[in-house]
Amino acid sequence: MALIGRLRAGLDAACWPLRASSTAIQPLVIGDNHETLRVCAALDAQGIRVPAIRPPTVPTGEARLRVSLSAAHSPQQVDRLVA
Repeated sequence: MALIGRLRAGLDAACWPLRASSTAIQPLVIGDNHETLRVCAALDAQGIRVPAIRPPTVPTGEARLRVSLSAAHSPQQVDRLVA
């Protein structure tokens, strides 16, 4: 729960609001498929794995990144993702 709070606060402060979720899966809706894939690839190039979820799995215009946190993640890793 602490990591979820840290992620949500960090992304909200950076103007990347997350959809409401109190679970380890935090959906970051970007909207555009190409932009979502661009952000996914940029994170992947830095060794950060955050999969892109696109239609038809989600509604058109609601492409997103699926941030999945676990107790194995450190606060520093969450901060790196936010940065």
